[in-house]
Amino acid sequence: MFTHLRKAARALRPSTSAERELAYLNEATDRIDLEYRQRAVDRGMFRNAGF
Repeated sequence: MFTHLRKAARALRPSTSAERELAYLNEATDRIDLEYRQRAVDRGMFRNAGF
């Protein structure tokens, strides 16, 4: 009974920045694209700006 509730709660929770970064990197089509995406992640693309 509670397993269904736990699965629903996991599906509704927002993804972490690390999960979003990994998903973005996994979408790279070749080595050049991957390097470009890694630089974008290193520049803080998925981190809060701290405003």
